[in-house]
Amino acid sequence: MKIGIIGAGNIGGNLTRRLASLGHEVSVANSRGPETLTALAEETGATPVTVAEAARDAEIVVVTVPLKNVPDLPAGLLDEAAEGFTVIDTNNYYPRQRDGRIAAIEDEGLTESRWVEKQLGHPVIKAFNGTYAQDLLERPLPAGRPDRMALPVAGDDESAKNVVRALIDELGFDSVDAGGLDDSWRQQPDTPVYGLRAGIEAVTKALAEADPERKESFRG
Repeated sequence: MKIGIIGAGNIGGNLTRRLASLGHEVSVANSRGPETLTALAEETGATPVTVAEAARDAEIVVVTVPLKNVPDLPAGLLDEAAEGFTVIDTNNYYPRQRDGRIAAIEDEGLTESRWVEKQLGHPVIKAFNGTYAQDLLERPLPAGRPDRMALPVAGDDESAKNVVRALIDELGFDSVDAGGLDDSWRQQPDTPVYGLRAGIEAVTKALAEADPERKESFRG
């Protein structure tokens, strides 16, 4: 599968490592240019590209840049992606630590990923946002293991969601359907499931226990 990863930080870098090792054709981009990704490319076999080129012919596009930088992504970023492509959004809103206040999230009540979807102009699936990056390397397990970690996945397009859940399974994790994108507040920072290293039953329970009230520490 051809996968474009936009962002080469902790999550983007480790997804590049894992997905390339599984035999996927991975292109990776960051804001500083492909020449800064030489070491990652040599390590993984992924192809370093510009952000504008990252989605070209991609069946899956992973957007894993700071939330505040999403509106600065190139216009027409997704225009040359493969037919029927899926976008994965790994972002979180950190208004005090990084992103500043985003009125549409706080005043209009948009979930983080619904806001990202509007910026990109294409449906997104929210996944990997509460996953420790190192766990992608260190905690994959075969299907059926009772101690296999589960990751929540939210989105409106059931077909795209199934693509993402299949990819998560291939990476060595179970997944839990966390509902539509408007339900993705259940996996935002400071919810019970965020950063939870547990299986399907515990992740399902944590999603159900989430409080829709955004805590003061995560308000701008």
